[in-house]
Amino acid sequence: MRILAHRSVLVVSRMLSSRAAATQATPVAPQTDQKWDLYAGVLVERLPIVTKTLEPIEAKFKEMLNQIELEKSLKSNHELRKETEKQQLELLKAGKIDLDSEALKQTAQDLEDAYNEEYARFKPAPRVTEADSKNDTRSLDRKLEQTLVLLVEQKLGSKSHYLLPQGLHRKGESLRETAERTLKECCGDKLQVTFYGNAPVGFYKYKYPPSVRNDGAAGAVGAKVFFFRSVVKDPSRNVGSDQVKYQWLSQDELQKQLQQPYYQSVSQFLL
Repeated sequence: MRILAHRSVLVVSRMLSSRAAATQATPVAPQTDQKWDLYAGVLVERLPIVTKTLEPIEAKFKEMLNQIELEKSLKSNHELRKETEKQQLELLKAGKIDLDSEALKQTAQDLEDAYNEEYARFKPAPRVTEADSKNDTRSLDRKLEQTLVLLVEQKLGSKSHYLLPQGLHRKGESLRETAERTLKECCGDKLQVTFYGNAPVGFYKYKYPPSVRNDGAAGAVGAKVFFFRSVVKDPSRNVGSDQVKYQWLSQDELQKQLQQPYYQSVSQFLL
């Protein structure tokens, strides 16, 4: 038994030695460093202008809460004044009190009638605008209940695509500075935005087609895009450049407009 065990150990040790020798003899292919172009992209959002229309169950729940609040609420100063003046008027008619005529010159009921008349003249702004009826995707005055995202037409290779504004990073710039410069070059000075921070919120990379890759050993094989989030300060100030083709699209429209791999990356940081 000891002899068989000794032989088994020798066989295993020889097998391990041969594998180690084969591993050392096999040359390891060196990994080639690939160069990538760095880009900064900007997600520009126009936030909703009006609150969303309530769903039926939401409207019913809101009505129930309002009814509960009304039943448990105390009387306001206007209601107390109205009751007091009503009692004074009844006593005045009965001749039990004598009030100065100036005291009842403008009663709470008169104020209430004036308020109701003013409210009847008030007309809220429409939720559906002219830009909605024309489906003007260049207008910020559409889809007031939703968030709109800016897309600009940019040329990649020989074709043009609608993408989030993006620009090539320059030496000496931070990515945030590249994003600010890119947005200014694409959209002009009229569009004013506020950036949320200095850190990117998303990332996307793609390889260039072989026909448009840079020549030489140092040529870039593709682009890495780091996205920054920003919000429009004043919705009345739109893109100021007439030479740029742009669109303001909702999330549903983005899914139809953008290519699927690109949209999958962008949708990760859409609110």
